[in-house]
Amino acid sequence: MTGTIVLDVDGVILLGSGAVPGAGAALQVLRRRGFRMVVATNNATRTPRETAEHIASVTGFRFDPDCVVTSSIALAGMLGPADHPVLAVAEPGMAATLRANGVAVTGDPQGAATVAVGLDRGFTYDTLTDASRAVLRGARFIASNTDATFPTPDGLAPGAGAIVAAIETMTGRIAEVAGKPHPPMQAAVAARLGPGPVWMVGDRPETDLAFGKAAGWITILALTGVVGDPAEVPEEWTPDFVIGALSGLPALLDQIR
Repeated sequence: MTGTIVLDVDGVILLGSGAVPGAGAALQVLRRRGFRMVVATNNATRTPRETAEHIASVTGFRFDPDCVVTSSIALAGMLGPADHPVLAVAEPGMAATLRANGVAVTGDPQGAATVAVGLDRGFTYDTLTDASRAVLRGARFIASNTDATFPTPDGLAPGAGAIVAAIETMTGRIAEVAGKPHPPMQAAVAARLGPGPVWMVGDRPETDLAFGKAAGWITILALTGVVGDPAEVPEEWTPDFVIGALSGLPALLDQIR
């Protein structure tokens, strides 16, 4: 029996701008064995197509962009006509994804009906001021995700959650959240699942493992991202299985299927 493998990206397939060693070969093996694979990433810096292209460029494995779900996709699904236009406090991939999904985007904070926040490595004090004032004027406030950190080869870097927290501190408003483990991302990923069991492979307990557990999927922790020791995982998110890296996934599935 095959099924669907839902994969996080950063810390599982990629680490910084490069690949986790052996990730591409493992994905090729899983495809040959007939598994359906869906990417579910809280990273909103790239469009789904750009995400697929970047993974292919560093691993040699190409995902169908339609099977790549970013938190921007989930965020777009939360918006109705009254929520347009959107001020995207993020890197260009978020605005491009929102536009591709029929969402009007603006650069004018005074006219924004929604402030959408993701990882933005160009974030400035002026950006914080504009976004916060829009929220204080009554704009809807949505975070692509609230991941506090972002794994890189040199260690953890600030994630989107650090930027969201700055706006929350300024405004006293708590953001709605689109990405894992929240329902908007659940709905976007569920629409892409195939028949059979589902395995969730991730590196972050409070997002990836919580996401899989909320959906009733089998959860697998990869030790190549934010967690290096399974003992660090809080009991409520204890994974069903642990792998050192994605390269160990084919052998694990052989054992447990």
